[in-house]
Amino acid sequence: MTPNEMSARAAAAAIRDRSLSSVELVQSCLDRIAAVDGEVEAWTHLDSGQALAQARERDAGRASGPLHGVPVGIKDIFDTADMPTENGSVLHAGRRPAEDAAIVARLRAAGAVIMGKTVTTEFALYAPGKTRNPHDPARTPGGSSSGSAAAVAAGMVPLAIGSQTKGSVIRPAAFCGIYGYKPTHGLISRRRMLELSRALDHVGVFARDIGDVALLAEAIVGFDGRDPDMRPGAAPDLIAAAAAPPAPPRLAFVETPVWPGADEDTKAAFQALAKSLGAHVAAVALPPAFASADDWHATILCGDLARGFAAEYAADRDRLSPRLRTMIERGQGLEAGDRGRALENVAKLRRALGEVFGRYDAILTPAAPGEAPLGLETTGDPAFCTIWTLCGVPAMTLPLLEGANGMPMGAQLVADRGEDARLFRAARWLADFVGD
Repeated sequence: MTPNEMSARAAAAAIRDRSLSSVELVQSCLDRIAAVDGEVEAWTHLDSGQALAQARERDAGRASGPLHGVPVGIKDIFDTADMPTENGSVLHAGRRPAEDAAIVARLRAAGAVIMGKTVTTEFALYAPGKTRNPHDPARTPGGSSSGSAAAVAAGMVPLAIGSQTKGSVIRPAAFCGIYGYKPTHGLISRRRMLELSRALDHVGVFARDIGDVALLAEAIVGFDGRDPDMRPGAAPDLIAAAAAPPAPPRLAFVETPVWPGADEDTKAAFQALAKSLGAHVAAVALPPAFASADDWHATILCGDLARGFAAEYAADRDRLSPRLRTMIERGQGLEAGDRGRALENVAKLRRALGEVFGRYDAILTPAAPGEAPLGLETTGDPAFCTIWTLCGVPAMTLPLLEGANGMPMGAQLVADRGEDARLFRAARWLADFVGD
């Protein structure tokens, strides 16, 4: 096994006991990038000298945290004081922030090597970037966290940061065959991350196993009074939740209103998975109101985009993608009170989910309609993520299934708001069950 293939946990332990250096690990990742990124194109900024300089600093000092010496890829919507942050748009080309995003600062404090910036779609929305799926370059890696998911899946880095405003962590993790985690809304600071919608934006993480997801997520969890949606309180012990052999959870298999849009092999795979789980799972139908979730999500997002991107639209609308222009214009046309009514309806959905989670530990549902689709013109359909992002509940992609063309297909687990540790315990159990 080459160092780039090691789990982040194993690499961090080896660096601590000095059986591996950070320089050796980073160089192995750079070698892998040189070998495969010409086809995958996961990076928008990568300076090998800068990465190795950080690694040398880590090797020269005492272990400073749980990620000491471990490289992490950063989606190019998080500010980095020593690297450009261009938000996937020609309008922000050459942008150089003066300060790190909150999570980048936390990663540095945890000892991580900030490897570089990974490709995002335009403004973390729908217009694809250059990245291709590492399993089949003719297919999309998903979006908007395209480069982060592809870089981890291709073995270029063990860990990467992404974001989700609809399906931008869960879907690319599914398409690329890795783990992706979107926390409870407000658990991880979004300060100096590109804002699309305060009500919907989440930080997310990617790794190749549950333990590494927990390691990365726990390193960046922590109260930040400058993120208005964070609340002080004890952080969940995700590492313990991912590591301890859990008791079998009570799972609810939920098709959701978008189930008819799933591919036939997805339907067959999930029906077979539910059957194999036997008494551990029960089919549960959501109330009819959930069929309106996509409309409410669009109302909130488009209204927020119209306000947040007013300057870009006014100054250079022709250089925005047609999809983004349409969303901004939809937001401009909303009536006063539309966004507030949508948020009121979201509160009702949260209460209905609370009733489900009063009986079940987690919901099992597809992460995407199927395998990564052929073509690079779109990043695939995020419909299977909408409800969970809208309601701010934690979700995780588990790469447990395979589609008809041999491509990865993700299962999605969802837990109640604030129950991130319970989500990790259920995920650990399900991964072990399917692996057995």
